[in-house]
Amino acid sequence: MRKRFDHETPCWIRPERTYFVTVCARDRTTNTFCHPEIGRSILDSIRQRNEKKIWFCQLAVLMPDHIHLILDFPEEIPMAKALRDWKTYLARTHGIAWQKNFFDHRLRSYEQFGQKAEYVFVNPERAGLVEKAENWPYTWITGE
Repeated sequence: MRKRFDHETPCWIRPERTYFVTVCARDRTTNTFCHPEIGRSILDSIRQRNEKKIWFCQLAVLMPDHIHLILDFPEEIPMAKALRDWKTYLARTHGIAWQKNFFDHRLRSYEQFGQKAEYVFVNPERAGLVEKAENWPYTWITGE
């Protein structure tokens, strides 16, 4: 039985709210996300949410059965709501079946940010999906 974790940020946490987040497809044995049409649509939805200031995504990498993101959230939009709404949108538009909830880790320093960004960026290379991480077509970096 999996434990349920509360994703509410304690009131004593400073407003800098950068998180490493992972969301997973329900079926972890199937390529759910890395298809040209679905992948492009997911990356477009990340960009659109940046533009609407629902979140600020600095880096996102789609893997076949999960998605890694490095995100900041504005104070007025709770992380859990922003992610739930996004997953609901993708479920409706692409029929994606998600695992319940998500994994998050608050990045507390530039060093942690750098470590997680490197981990996320090279994940496709480490998994043997591409020879060089920069050639992975399902990566989104702020400003690109």
